[in-house]
Amino acid sequence: MFIVDTALKARAEAGKPVKVGMIGAGFMGRGIANQIANSVPGMELVAIFNRNLDGAKRAYTEAGIETFQVVKTVAELEASVAQGNYAVTDDAMLLCRAEGIDALIEVTGTIEFGAEVVLEAIAHKKHIVLMNAELDGTIGPILKVYADRAGVILSACDGDQPGVEMNLYRFVKSIGLTPLLCGNIKGLQDPYRNPTTQEGFAKKWGQQAHMVTSFADGSKISFEQAIVANATGMKVAKRGMLGYDFKGHVDEMTGLYDVDQLKELGGIVDYVVGSKPGPGVFVFATHDDPKQQHYLNLYKLGEGPLYSFYTPYHLCHFEVPLSVARVVLFRDAVMAPIAGPVVDVITVAKIDLKAGETLDGIGYYMTYGQCENSTVVQAENLLPMGLAEGCRLKRDLSKDQALTYDDVELPPNRLSDKLRAEQNAYFAPAAVLAAV
Repeated sequence: MFIVDTALKARAEAGKPVKVGMIGAGFMGRGIANQIANSVPGMELVAIFNRNLDGAKRAYTEAGIETFQVVKTVAELEASVAQGNYAVTDDAMLLCRAEGIDALIEVTGTIEFGAEVVLEAIAHKKHIVLMNAELDGTIGPILKVYADRAGVILSACDGDQPGVEMNLYRFVKSIGLTPLLCGNIKGLQDPYRNPTTQEGFAKKWGQQAHMVTSFADGSKISFEQAIVANATGMKVAKRGMLGYDFKGHVDEMTGLYDVDQLKELGGIVDYVVGSKPGPGVFVFATHDDPKQQHYLNLYKLGEGPLYSFYTPYHLCHFEVPLSVARVVLFRDAVMAPIAGPVVDVITVAKIDLKAGETLDGIGYYMTYGQCENSTVVQAENLLPMGLAEGCRLKRDLSKDQALTYDDVELPPNRLSDKLRAEQNAYFAPAAVLAAV
């Protein structure tokens, strides 16, 4: 961060701010707009897309920006950017195609639409920062292939728990320890929550009920931990993760894990419910040098073999602009898949399901997501949660049953399905080797 703030200050002093476009202007998008406008010298949010133009306008006005124009063509947007003005549009592709925009922040949480936007942005040499673990956890590896070919950066973001975990993971590695567990601290985990049960909480905080539900039912944390796994090579110890319920401090949890099992798996991603400091993240790591173990004990990290490191908060939209600066100014991705998928998020029935029904989306009434190692997902032909919405059931399924591709008819001609098939084929040799 301290390199980033200095670099942004230099851009501000030179009158050459990093110019950013944002895709989506919901609850988090409005927070990002406010943060860039008022707290990030050296960066300007020059354009906002939202399906409903009033949402894009609201993001600017809440940030204190009252003057902006509605643009309908690439030429209009490019002229606005060149003149140092602000623009809103209901056509996301304008932001992907316009010259003068250094990077896009994708904040929609969608899969199909998000895939279309990311591919178009990559085709026009735009860096992309994703605040969209659902997209990343479904087809992130193949999107990263496209980005690499185009010479642009595709990155997750600081602030969201996966990015905070990755920053901590990198720190722990940088001081010579071997991370064996990346963990996420939750206050609640109930796979049967739905938008009706979460409506009151959503209204209190001005959020959408299905988004709140995706956190409560475990789908969101599954996507978050899947993208951490794909960026580190770690696995899950079992379907759904271990997910201990532990009311103490995470420092007290090191004895709950079998170090030999963690090493055999190459490290794991996991979560804990109810621990302090919530809602933070933690990394457990080992050190093989007895001399350094002595120092770690002196520095109050205990005798090992697992040493606990944690960050007691995650500040979501406050940190997202730092991700943009890292990507644009240093080509440093906060987090991205290192190869093919290691962990996927599968679809599980939240209720008894009937043949002929059409599945609703993430955080709704019919399904929830669980982490599973990708080799198992491929071997059992399991249906990714990110592709479940809109699928028509061929047969009855029981509550808590994992869905397979054989259980559903996919909607026709979806880009996300094509990219998922391409991802499976592209990384198939690695998947086969990993299973041997």
